[in-house]
Parts: sequence; C-alpha cells; structure tokens
Amino acid sequence: MELHNVTCDSFKISWIMETRGQDRITHYFVDLNKKEDKSSNKFKHMDVPTKLVAKAVPLPMMVRGHWFLSPRTEYTVAVQTATKQPDGEYAVSAWSEIVEFCTADYSTVQLKQLLLKAEAIAGRTLPFTVFYRNQQREYFQDAQCCRMLPSVKDNSGSHGSPISGKLEGIFFSCNTEFNTGRPPQDSPYGPYRFQIQADLLFNQNTNIYFGDFYCMYTSYHYVIVVLAPSGSKGDIFCRGKLPALDRSSNCFLSCSEEEDGSLSFRHAQDVILEVIYTEPVDLSLGTVSQISGHQLMSLSTLNAKKDPSCKVCNISVGR
Repeated sequence: MELHNVTCDSFKISWIMETRGQDRITHYFVDLNKKEDKSSNKFKHMDVPTKLVAKAVPLPMMVRGHWFLSPRTEYTVAVQTATKQPDGEYAVSAWSEIVEFCTADYSTVQLKQLLLKAEAIAGRTLPFTVFYRNQQREYFQDAQCCRMLPSVKDNSGSHGSPISGKLEGIFFSCNTEFNTGRPPQDSPYGPYRFQIQADLLFNQNTNIYFGDFYCMYTSYHYVIVVLAPSGSKGDIFCRGKLPALDRSSNCFLSCSEEEDGSLSFRHAQDVILEVIYTEPVDLSLGTVSQISGHQLMSLSTLNAKKDPSCKVCNISVGR
C-alpha cells in the first residue's frame, strides 16, 4: 500500500489488488486511527463497518472530508476490498498491511483563509515607534556577546502552523496603550524590557509575512507576523510557506515612508500582535530597563494551545 500527496487534511491511497475478481469489487473499507490510539477498532463484524465505506473507484483514491483530519498528526491506515452480495452482505478480503503517516502543515491555502479571518477583526491601526521584548534580568545579563539570538518557535498557536517548532526568531511586541500611545507597563514575560527603535528592525529592506491567528479560550486574539531582512535565512524559510504582506498597507503592522524620508509605523488595535524577528539583535541598539507594572502570567502564550471551538479564528480544515 502507498500513500501520495499527503496534505494537512487529505491523502491519496493506492494498493495492489489481485487481478482475478478485481472487476467484481464494489467497495473499499478504510480504517484510519490516530497513531497514539492503540486500539485497532476495526469492524465490529465483518459486514458492519465502523470506519469509512467507499465505493470502488480507480486507484489512487483521494481521501478528503471523510474525517476531520488534523495537521501535523500521526495516523495509521489499513484497507479491505469488498464485494457487495445480492443479499446485502459483503464478501471481504483480508486487511492490508498497516501504514503509518503524518499529515502536513497548513499550506498557504489554509494560511490565507486564516489571514482573511484575522483581517476581519484587526480593527483600526494606531501609531507606534518602538519594538520591545520583556524577559527576566538574567536573560539580558547572559545574552551571548551582548546579542539576543534567535531560537526555535514553540508550539503555541494553530496546530498546523508551519512556523511552530521550525522557524527561528526572536519575539517582540509593539502594542501600545490606547490612552497613552506607549507600551503597557505590564508583561507576562518578565519585569525587564529591551526597547529598540522600530526602524532598526522594520524598514524598506525587511519583508513581512503572516504567520498565525489564534486565541487561548479567551476573548483576546493573537496575530503572529514575521519580520525577515530580505535575503536572510528567515526570509528564505518564509517564502512559499507564509503569505507575504504588503509592507506599507497591511492591516496588522505597517511601515510607510513619509515625504521627508522618515518612516512611520502603525499596529492593529483590536488584536495582540506577536512579532518574530528572524535575525540576532545587538543589545547595544536599544535600552534595557525595569518596567513598573506586574508580570501577568495568565497572558503568556508560551506553548499555549489554540481554542479549537472558536469560530472567529478557526478554519474548517483541522485545528
């Protein structure tokens, strides 16, 4: 048995059948299980399927929409062929070998669906001038050669996001308080804040990509965007995997050139932006200081799981 064209929510399957009697085969029985589920759960009786019964079609057969397949999930699959008898019973073959496979990440098709949903609630934009990153004091004291280095993104957000566990970067924030226009004084990540002028990370030589849209069983929604200097390792990773955004006119994070040549920046008001910068950042380019607010751990998104029931930020494919 062979599987082809495995995506986040579908696959093609084919197998070798005996030539004799092949023209009398009327149905395929397909048994699919998540790999971690050790119970075989085949058929209760030989003629009462608990899984998929499909009419016989030329192989390979596309399997899509029969299950709510999740991306990045390991499954096992086995098949039987069957001939429906005049009395309604099935004459079935032996089970095939069991094949293991893993569904794929979201493609740009699914990410564009997420992007449209995120754009619908982004709201108006507000001006900002700095990116900032909060951590414990030791993080900045231990920074290698006084530089913050990219690390692999955790598994927070959409399960099918192609950046989780793969893209290397540094998380920054840029959200501001509506009444002050400044970064908030509270943070879930630590009482010390590195702050850097926005144009040092985001300028005409920076590409911007949409990475994810999710929530964590709360009314807050998060949008991840990726900033990658043109031609960098991170930029090469993102090309073809993530939807590219227009640098000056997208509704999440924009950079526009003014008449005097200076750059102005705006961020979406109604979502919490998480900005991933893909390259090392020298601490000498900004300042580190202690914030006066609280460390709100409940707002941390570290390895946070997306709410699969939210109709605002989920698409119909996987979770």
